[in-house]
Amino acid sequence: MLRDGRFVVTAELTSTNSADPEATWRLAEVLRGSVDAVNCTDNTGAHVHMSSLAAAHLLVEKGIEPIMQLTVRDRNRLALQADLLGAAALGVRNIVLMSGDDVTAGDHPEARRIYDIDSMQLIEVAAGMRDRGVYLSGRKLEQSPSFFIG
Repeated sequence: MLRDGRFVVTAELTSTNSADPEATWRLAEVLRGSVDAVNCTDNTGAHVHMSSLAAAHLLVEKGIEPIMQLTVRDRNRLALQADLLGAAALGVRNIVLMSGDDVTAGDHPEARRIYDIDSMQLIEVAAGMRDRGVYLSGRKLEQSPSFFIG
């Protein structure tokens, strides 16, 4: 859509505090037809919620275009790259890579911040995986993910 020059409308879906997929689907259904894509947040406000990867996959299952947020606050470079591959395997085509809210703002202020790499580096990592078919280490991927990176 963006590549075609279209004006795109998105909305943010704060992931639920439930393991029940129906809870996520109910929230997403309210947005169906009103937006082009739905942002699935990654522990927004530094509060624990369903993972953005799981929420994005649930939207894919219902034919709603997700934008998966992925933060560097909670994961090291291994976990970030694994989540990117997992998202691609589950049909997630749009990702937004960010730092994440500081843990002191949330309900687990004693949690450790990871920040192994920063959000700009993660954008470079995701682009390298997509465009050059390599991990941050330089090792080749068998199949590159195809993402729209934001």
